[in-house]
Parts: sequence; C-alpha cells; structure tokens
Amino acid sequence: MNQLFKMAFRNLGRNRRRTLLSALAVSLGMALLLLIAGVLHGEMDGAMKNTILLSSGDLQVRNAAYNEEKMSLDWKDLIASPDAVVEQIKALPQVTAATPRLLASGILTLGENSRGVQVIGIDPASAANQVFRQGILSGEFLTADDRDGILIGKPLADKFHLNTGDQVSLLVNTSNGDTDEQLFTVRGVYSTNTSSYDENTVFMPLAKAQVITGAQDHASLIFVLLQNKEQADGVAAAIQSPGFQVLTWSKMNEIIVQTEQFANSFMVLFYLIVLGITATVVTNTLVMAVFERTREIGILTAIGMRARQVLAQFMTEAGLIATGGVVGGLILGLIVVGIFNHYGFYVGNYGLSGMLISDRIYANLQTSDATRLVIITYAITLLASLYPAIMASRLEPVEALHAQ
Repeated sequence: MNQLFKMAFRNLGRNRRRTLLSALAVSLGMALLLLIAGVLHGEMDGAMKNTILLSSGDLQVRNAAYNEEKMSLDWKDLIASPDAVVEQIKALPQVTAATPRLLASGILTLGENSRGVQVIGIDPASAANQVFRQGILSGEFLTADDRDGILIGKPLADKFHLNTGDQVSLLVNTSNGDTDEQLFTVRGVYSTNTSSYDENTVFMPLAKAQVITGAQDHASLIFVLLQNKEQADGVAAAIQSPGFQVLTWSKMNEIIVQTEQFANSFMVLFYLIVLGITATVVTNTLVMAVFERTREIGILTAIGMRARQVLAQFMTEAGLIATGGVVGGLILGLIVVGIFNHYGFYVGNYGLSGMLISDRIYANLQTSDATRLVIITYAITLLASLYPAIMASRLEPVEALHAQ
C-alpha cells in the first residue's frame, strides 16, 4: 500500500501544473458549492426567523371564524376579552411571550402622498415587541396610554419625508364597515432591516387601535412566542379549545417551508452539474496520463503487474487529486463563508409575497451540508476517474509496448 501511494505521488509529480490545475478545479467547485449552500440556508433560515418574529409568531390563536385575508374587524370574527386567553397561555412553561394584537387596513396620507398600510395594535409592554423596540432609529417606543402616537418604518418615513414629532393622517377601517380618519404624531421610526415589512406596517397602542376601529375589547389574534419553535405542535394541542383556531408556525409559513424544500432539491442538481464539470477536468488529466504512460504501463504489465493493480494505481492518483481538492475547497470555502457570515451582502427588498427576507443576507453553513458536499465531491471525482483507470488496466502489453 505504501508503495502504491509513493508511485501515485511520483506519477502526479511528473506534470505538476496539470495536477495542480485539476486539484484547483475541484477546490474551486467545492468552495463555490459551500458558499451557495451557506447562502441558501442563511436566506431561508433568516426568512423563517423574520416571519416568526415579525408576523406569525410560533403560534397564533384566533377566533374560529377569523379570516386573515379579509382582516375582518367584525366582533363575531374577533377574540373577545383577549387578556383572559393570554393569561391562560402564559401559564404554560414553554411560552416566552403571549400578547393580543389587532390588525386593520389603513391608508397613510400626507399632502399628495398616500400609501396603503397594515395597522397593528400592540401591547407596548409585551416582550414579543422587543424586536421593534430594539429597532427604534429615532424617537421613542409607544406607551400603552398614548392616544395619538404611532410607529412607522424607515422606508415609509423616507417616502413621506417624516421625522419624529411630525403629524400624518391615518384612515382606518372600522368594525361596522365604515372608516375613521385621524391625525397621528410619529413617536418613533423603526427598522427591522426587512424593507418589505417596514414600508407597509404601522404600529399603535392596542387600546387606541380598539377605539379607532370600534373593536372595543376585542383582538384579531393572540401572538405567541415559544422557547423552541419545535414545541409548537405540543403547545397547540394543549391550548386547543372550541371556538378558537390555533395555528403553528409551520402551518402559517407553508410557502417558506415549500420554497426551502424546492431549493434543496434544485441544489442537488446544481451540485451535480458543478462537480460534474470539475470532475471532467480530473478525467482529462488521467486520460492524458494514460496516453503519456502507455509504454510504461505495457512494460509493467509485461513483467507481472496485474490489471487490478494498474486500476488501483490510477484510482489512487484520482483519490490524491480529490483529497487535495477537497482540503483546498474546505479551506477556501470556509474562509469565504466566514466573510459572508460576518458581513453578509445587501439584496434590498425582494418583494416576495409570504416571505420576509432581510435586506442583507448572511451565509450560514451547516455541518451536515459541508459533510454531504465532501462525500459527493469524493464520490463524483472517483467515479469520473473510473474511465481512464479501466482504460489503462485493459491495455494489452504488446500493443502498449509498440505505442508511439
């Protein structure tokens, strides 16, 4: 075995430039795939995390008649006396935050500028709103007793040229089917670094939202965060009761789950294409080696080297090229992934419905993805080397010795 490796090293050293280029092709291909895998996972993981924190929560409790698409404010579609329901949910040990929210459609108007927005009434003291509290860029967060203050996102503030303390008109749908319009003061400008959300969402205290919409002591939903989102099914079963619908994060975010599954399936095909191209380089390298060493192979087989030994010789050379390429690819790939994990890259507003993708995407490479790529790279490289190795092992000694 040691002799086999020594001969493989010697043979690869005959044309170092070609060998290095082959290993480099494998390294670059693998590094590219590591980066793409990290970016894909970071994008999907970030989209799910954003959507849970900003919109869906790990769980939502709604009135059984509530239709999210209609965003109904009719009392029969809302949760009456939501505080009592919230206290029951908070008693569960898996729950980190539970808070009522009231959702309504509205139109923000200033001069000739207007924009349709989603108005959300929140309990400012709830821990579920920490993501918005931390995102305050100017001004201050809302207080429960504020009757004319709102929070707006930075993209919306930029469009209307609004600063904290400015006033803007907000028209809101009401429970009786009418609308109500009032001047509000911008208490603060926030950013969640998710433009698709920030440019369409306005916050006000829950009590004020209940008054202006005529919802009184009702809420659209109970927003629930858990210690671990994987606990959602168990908690949902525990709080299920007649007259309510309890939705888990996976049910509410099916589009993200399906998109991730589709992307993972597509990436397998992409892996094979990229690695197939790099493996072709290895194949060409070994085919050239067979042609250059035909007479040498003839001499070796004439003095007793068996076909399987010739096959093993070329497979060992392919294995060494694959090893060098994989090690180099891991080093280069981890460096690039580390850079993108720290700095990310700006993509702006994707504008995808149902997915809250951050303005900046960060790479997040999983150990399982890296391990899978190492195995696939080795497998494809060795499979690609089978043709030249078999070709060499089948050379007839007499013909090989007379080869030019």
